[in-house]
Amino acid sequence: MSDEVLFHTAHDMILMARRNMVQDAWDYVCGAAESETSLRRNRMAIDSLALRPRVCRDVSEIDTSCDLLGVEMRIPVFLAPMGSIQNFSSNGALDVDTAAEEFGVQNFISTVTQPELEVIGDNTPHPKNFQIYVRGDDNWIKDLIKRVKASNYNQVTLTVDSAFYGNRERLSPTQLALRRVASRDWQKKITWDTVKMVKDEIDGRPFFLKGIQTGEDAAIAVEHGVDAIYISNHGGRQLDHVLGNMDMLPEIVEAVDGKASIVIDGGFTRGTDIIKALALGADAVGIGRLQAWALGAAGAPGLVHCLTLLEREITTCMGLIGVTSLDQLDPSYVTKAPWVRLPHEHSAFPHLDGPIP
Repeated sequence: MSDEVLFHTAHDMILMARRNMVQDAWDYVCGAAESETSLRRNRMAIDSLALRPRVCRDVSEIDTSCDLLGVEMRIPVFLAPMGSIQNFSSNGALDVDTAAEEFGVQNFISTVTQPELEVIGDNTPHPKNFQIYVRGDDNWIKDLIKRVKASNYNQVTLTVDSAFYGNRERLSPTQLALRRVASRDWQKKITWDTVKMVKDEIDGRPFFLKGIQTGEDAAIAVEHGVDAIYISNHGGRQLDHVLGNMDMLPEIVEAVDGKASIVIDGGFTRGTDIIKALALGADAVGIGRLQAWALGAAGAPGLVHCLTLLEREITTCMGLIGVTSLDQLDPSYVTKAPWVRLPHEHSAFPHLDGPIP
């Protein structure tokens, strides 16, 4: 890809994305359920933590790399699964996959994105994670997993927080009509037996369970041999009025007790956000809306450049709090603090002066 600087800051990137994206695509990416309280609590939970820097430490060499269940990543960030990417990035999920390969992180491929999983699997050689939305019976799931294995996806995620489609009131009537399909009803039938079946079918691949929001469910997931607990409230797009994901993290870390990896998404847009999550026990952080804005701004090159900016922020944060590798982080580096501005999807970018409609 070109070394051209596409945008200098994330502020510029978001403005570029807004210019490029049609209203329906913009509302799909930026919106959430009902009052959008869950979306804003995701951001508030991050903003309600302050960093506690340590000084007089040699931070001349910083290592931002991590290992996520056998996958080496340049920074502790993965590209969260997103549907409908093709509506705001010309090559759909191929742009995500190409950017992940070039930069050196892992991408999660959604069941409901385009092109087909086989095409994405063949696009690049780097490890990929396939995320399953259940759209059929057990045989449908088994057939899908056969395709996933044949396309050499090395990890699998099952999403379990979508029994009903959230009331997303920013979406147009046309968008909502496209999402009222009978196959979604299969999500309502997911049980812990489904979790066991998927684990049995994936032949030992690392297994992530996405949509965990309580310590109780995290403990049950560990009992079922899940390899990674994926803390997510779907970016606030499913159930409104839940806690922010970062508020759930300590409870879930305690319940898991080191028996599984923990990843998290929901409102993470800055390097400091990511460091806070790792300090409280997460192993990696997923980006969704930030990923979408980068793609909307400039496709795969835009996403690579966004990750480069994020790497710079992570490196700077690590150096300024006095750590040189991610394994040095622990809860002593964060503390509760008042938030300073009203939270919304763009509140980490104050020069935008509020959410962009």
